[in-house]
Amino acid sequence: MARRAFSSARLPVAEAYAALLATDGVVRGLIGPREAPRLWDRHLVNCALLGELLPDQAEVCDIGSGAGLPGLVLAIARPDLRLTLVEPLLRRTTFLDEVVERLALDNVEVVRGRADALHGVRTFDVVTSRAVAPLDRLLSWSMPLVAPTGALVAMKGSSAAEEVAGAAEELRRWGCAEPEIHLLGEDWPEVSPTVALRVAWADPRQVSWPLAPAAKKRHTAGGRSRSTSKRRHRT
Repeated sequence: MARRAFSSARLPVAEAYAALLATDGVVRGLIGPREAPRLWDRHLVNCALLGELLPDQAEVCDIGSGAGLPGLVLAIARPDLRLTLVEPLLRRTTFLDEVVERLALDNVEVVRGRADALHGVRTFDVVTSRAVAPLDRLLSWSMPLVAPTGALVAMKGSSAAEEVAGAAEELRRWGCAEPEIHLLGEDWPEVSPTVALRVAWADPRQVSWPLAPAAKKRHTAGGRSRSTSKRRHRT
């Protein structure tokens, strides 16, 4: 299972990351102790499957990275990707920085802060997340970071279709195309399939960087503005 998800060159790196999760990750409260025995099927392989939806050489932003799922897994499995991990909690970014250094992941940048700290500052080919928020809220955090030809690619559960239906108005306001629901790893034995939701812009030509015009008008109504201050930890 692990050899199928990670190349022979990257498997030792994935094994080292799994060991850190099962030890430091548990001690620091980043991974529950009951999760340690099922790290591979429930977390690492599950997250690696998301790479099937990411284009080659993509700039990827993983918001709410936590212990690095799926961001660090994607960086390990796909060294062609350039990952920016965004996480507001210090104890988590400290762990992420340590993992990046110990595993020599030179394709990873760790940013301590909220996703909206990068709104209006940077955009990415793909914005990923895992169990961060329902789609209607996730759109407001992710879409301002999505480049005109990019997409939001979020790991979701079995209620993905219900989330799409419930977020219909927000999807329209943001100017998004019809969301795509992907079930990854269906033919993998002993692995829970990954449900992934992909949301792109309906018309990339109409995206006014960094926001779709309709959303920009709505989110700046009443003279409100977003903070663009940020604190970064670079590798």
